[in-house]
Amino acid sequence: MTVTGIITAIIIGAIIGLLGRLFAPGKQNISIVVTIIVGIIAALLGTAIWNAIQNSGADTPGIDWIELIIQIVLAVIGVSIAARVLGNRRRV
Repeated sequence: MTVTGIITAIIIGAIIGLLGRLFAPGKQNISIVVTIIVGIIAALLGTAIWNAIQNSGADTPGIDWIELIIQIVLAVIGVSIAARVLGNRRRV
């Protein structure tokens, strides 16, 4: 992966993570860094799942909406889990 690919993954992951946080129910007491990490993981997993479902490996022209929806759903799940695990910790 090139530097441009890494920067793109971080940017897309941040957007996916923020969308996941927006659609997750309740208040999430997690940092923006955790949100971005969850978004990056959701973006990568969503792409892998869509490529497995699609099974052709061919790129579609334009935005692949189904892949994006899968990524956002995974981000909502990930943000909810992270908020439950990390959000209840008290700082001393």
